[in-house]
Amino acid sequence: MKDENFLKANNARSVWHPMTAPGDSLKNAPVIVTGGQGVRITDIDGHEVVDGVGGLWNVNLGYSCQPIKDAIAAQLEKLPYYSIFRGTSNDAVIELAEELRTFFASDGLTRAFFTSGGSDSVETALRLSRQYHKIRGEGGRVKFLSLKKGYHGTHFGGASVNGNANFRTMYEPLLPGCHHIPAPYTYRNPFNESDPAKLAALCLAALEDEIAFQGAGTIAAFIMEPVLGAGGVIPPHPSFMPGVAAICRKNGILLIADEVITAFGRTGAWTGSRLWGVKPDFTCTAKAITNAYFPFGAVMIAENVAEVFEKDESGKAAIGHGYTYSGHPVGAAAALACLAETQRLNVKDNAAARGDELFAGLKALMAKHEVIGDVRGGYGLMNAIELVADRDSKKPADKAVPAKVQARTYEEGAMVRVSGNNIILSPPLVLTSADVGVILSALDAGFSAL
Repeated sequence: MKDENFLKANNARSVWHPMTAPGDSLKNAPVIVTGGQGVRITDIDGHEVVDGVGGLWNVNLGYSCQPIKDAIAAQLEKLPYYSIFRGTSNDAVIELAEELRTFFASDGLTRAFFTSGGSDSVETALRLSRQYHKIRGEGGRVKFLSLKKGYHGTHFGGASVNGNANFRTMYEPLLPGCHHIPAPYTYRNPFNESDPAKLAALCLAALEDEIAFQGAGTIAAFIMEPVLGAGGVIPPHPSFMPGVAAICRKNGILLIADEVITAFGRTGAWTGSRLWGVKPDFTCTAKAITNAYFPFGAVMIAENVAEVFEKDESGKAAIGHGYTYSGHPVGAAAALACLAETQRLNVKDNAAARGDELFAGLKALMAKHEVIGDVRGGYGLMNAIELVADRDSKKPADKAVPAKVQARTYEEGAMVRVSGNNIILSPPLVLTSADVGVILSALDAGFSAL
């Protein structure tokens, strides 16, 4: 490996980083992470911190999960790659599909289409939902509905249903026929409604109004995250997702659950859909499916949707979609080991317990620091701290403020993530109470430094 001076000097010269301006990397050198063990990462200068971001919502089991590493090594030795396009398959992907079928049985999902990651999974679900309606003779159902503040990846389809202008404006025009309704975001919403139940009802009414305006017969699917993640960790009222599901079914609209973040225990339930008692038509997964050790994803498909494809005799059910690395045997082996370890450790229960501790600690920080306008979470290990210049007006804090908090928090022992005027927390699900204490103490120092 090149020495540290070489790495520091050449990062911005040769690397363009996602989600930032290339010039920013020239002015502000990134943290160069060189090691990871348990829930801690170490940078190029030897500074070790608790990873309060969990990689990117995806290192649920931490950085030293040996069973996954062993599975990857063994599969590389046995079969490093083969396609599962028409006419071929591999043993690892078949075994994984059966395990996922069992894991997602409570969600009513029985088939798997494999992808290379979350954006791929969203793109797949959008495509298959349109094809489903064409097979059934309703080819006019091509539109998609989604939530403002929702995040669904960066492919053109995903960006089109995204509810955040930051991921849309510079790439427009996007996919036509994508329409958004207000999110159940109690801190900021067009209804000025702070009661979660009342806000959920208002958003559901807005959904029904949009369906009536567009025409139910023109809409293919509604896509949503059970708990909005990158948009600022926005948990809806428990009535919201069941209400969406009921409205969709009444109008013949498919429901796509984007669980790229929430599947596999992060919310304190095994899936976000299960948290709210909903059975979607498609569920998009990725991230924690391999603990981030291999790029991999899967779209899980409900029995009622699968039957339409599998019983078709018109020739419309041939899936003209897929990825070179769909069902990659090494990814499948990693996912098998990860799924087994995820269940053995019962990480959903630890996520719920540690999540309660973290949320309570963040509420205490809010009482201490005026710059904190809102703290969101309460469902497992996903939290957001929204920073404001003034609590009464809710004016967002200057963009330099969360960056300063992040930098000082890192110095004090915890990595956190900035998204707009939010500080996002999504630590590994194997976090301990002591680790929670480190994160809270570091954040306290970060806010105190302001």
